[in-house]
Amino acid sequence: MSSGFFASHRETLEKALRAIEERGYWSCYSEMPSGKIYGETANDDGKAAVEARYNTYFDIDQPGTVGKVGSEASPFGTKLGITYPKIDPNVLLPAMVKASEAWGRASIDERAGVCMEILSRLNKRSFEIAYAVHQTTGQPFMMAFQAGGPHAQDRGLEAVAYAYAEMKRVPATASWVKPQGKNPPLSMVKTYHIVPRGVGLVIGCCTFPTWNGYPGFFASLITGNAVLSKPHGGAILPVALTVAIARDVLREAGFDPNVVCLAAEDVGGTLAPELALRPEVAIIDFTGSNANGTWLETHAHQARVYTEKAGVNCIVIDSAQDFKSAARNIAFSLCLYTGQMCTTPQNIFVPRDGINVEGGKLSFDDVAKAICDGVAKMVSDPARAVEVLGAIQNEGVAERVARARGTGEILLDSKKLEHPQYPGARVMTPLVVKLDAKKDAETYKQEWFGPVTFIIATDSTAESLKIATGLASERGAITFSVYSTDDKVLAAAEEAAIAGGVALSCNLLGGVFVNQSAAFSDYHATGANPAANSCLCDSDFVAGRFRVVQSRKHAA
Repeated sequence: MSSGFFASHRETLEKALRAIEERGYWSCYSEMPSGKIYGETANDDGKAAVEARYNTYFDIDQPGTVGKVGSEASPFGTKLGITYPKIDPNVLLPAMVKASEAWGRASIDERAGVCMEILSRLNKRSFEIAYAVHQTTGQPFMMAFQAGGPHAQDRGLEAVAYAYAEMKRVPATASWVKPQGKNPPLSMVKTYHIVPRGVGLVIGCCTFPTWNGYPGFFASLITGNAVLSKPHGGAILPVALTVAIARDVLREAGFDPNVVCLAAEDVGGTLAPELALRPEVAIIDFTGSNANGTWLETHAHQARVYTEKAGVNCIVIDSAQDFKSAARNIAFSLCLYTGQMCTTPQNIFVPRDGINVEGGKLSFDDVAKAICDGVAKMVSDPARAVEVLGAIQNEGVAERVARARGTGEILLDSKKLEHPQYPGARVMTPLVVKLDAKKDAETYKQEWFGPVTFIIATDSTAESLKIATGLASERGAITFSVYSTDDKVLAAAEEAAIAGGVALSCNLLGGVFVNQSAAFSDYHATGANPAANSCLCDSDFVAGRFRVVQSRKHAA
C-alpha cells in the first residue's frame, strides 16, 4: 500500500495536532473564495461542474446498485434532476465489510495519509462543493463556500487529528517485567492492536451536509472503519461528490474503494432506520430532529451512536455599554441563513423594566425595537439581504413561521423577498414575536427551527438566566449568549452555563457571532445536555470508534 500521502501531509497533520492542544486560531484551508488561492478559473469551473450534473445520473461504481433515486429540489427553484445509485443493503454492506479488512489492517499513518489526501482534494474543489451546497441547502453562496467547504474541511481535519492522537497513545508493543525477589523476574512481550468497530453510518442533514457530516466521516475512516454516507434526500450532491473523491483516493492508495460508499434515497425515504439496525453497522453519526435522534439512541443498540439533535438557544440581555452594536450583532445572527442553523438564537430574554446602557436606560420596548430595527435594516435591500438570508430549505420551515405568527404580539413580521438571481427562490425574512416569561412558557420552550425569534419579558436578569439555562438542561441548547456590564452577572451566567452544559458567549460585538463555531478552538455542542450526546470535537468523539486488542507472550 502507498505511504506517500502521509509523507506529503505530515507537516499539516503536525500543525493540526498542535492546534487541538493550544486551542488558538488556526485554519488549514482558506475561507476566502479567491482566485489567487484556488485558481483564477476555480469559481467558473466549479459552477460549470455542478451545472453539468443537472439532469444526469451520478454514477458511483459500487456494489448492490439496483436502480436510481433522487428527488432533490433546490430552494432557489433550480431544476436539478440528478439521480444516484439506489442500493441493496444486502449486497452493499457485506462488500463494504470485505473491503474494510485491508483498510483496518493498514497502519495509522497510512490511514491518516489517505484521509489527509481526501481533505486536500476536497479543498481544491471547494467551489464545486460550494455550488453543490448552495443549490441543495439554500445557503447563501459565501456561507456555502466557507461552511460547506474550508470550514467543513477544517472540522474533518480536526477529527483526524483527535483520532490520530488517541490511537498513537497506544504503544505498538511493550516489555513487561515484574520483579520476583530472589527468583528470576517474570518477563513478557505485549503487542497492542488498534481494531476498528465495523461500518460507520453517517446520516446527514439537509442544511449542513458537509459541515456536520465530515467530523463523523473522517473520525470513522481514520480509525479503520468503512464509511457509508446516507445523505438527507434533499441534499445528496455535496455528499456524493465527497464519496466520489474519497473512493478515488482509496483506489490510488491501493485500497478497495468500497471502504467508502453512498446510500442515497428520495426525500422522505426510510433507509436510515433500516441501515441503522443492520448488524454490520457499528457506528452511527446523526444530525437531525429530536425524534429521529432519540429513536437511534434507543434502538440501535449494536452501534455507538453520536447524535446532534435540536435545542433551544437563548440570549440573556442584562445591560450593555454599546447596545447599538450589540443589537446589530444579534440581528445578523438572527438573519444568517434565515435562522436555519442549530446554533441560531431563538429566545431573547429581557427584564420587563428594561436594561442599563451607557448614558441611561432602555425600556423593554426600546430593546426589542433596536433588535427589530437591526433585522429590518439588514433585509431592507433584497439584493444584499439574500446574500445573508439564503433560501428556506424546505416548506416545513415556512409552515412553522406561519404557525408562530399566532403565538404572541408580532414585533416584526416575516415577509417574502424576491431573489434577483433566482425568481423561484423561497426567501423569507425573520419573524420576531413578543412573549411573556410566565404566560407563554409552553411556546418558547419548544424549538421553532427557522426564522422565528421570541423576545421575552422577565421579572429580572436572575429569572432570565434561570429560565435560559433550565431550558438548556431540560430541552437542550448548543449556544447561549449573555450581554451585561456587571461582572457578577457574567460570573453567574458562566456558572449557569456550566450547570446547563452549554457553551457561553459574552458581549459579542463586531465580527464574532454566537451561531458561528471555529474548528480547532471552539467545541461545537458539549454532549452535556439533550441537544447532543457528543461534541465536535473531543477525545470521546473518536475513542469509541476503535478498540484495543492485545496479545502477550513470555519473553525469549
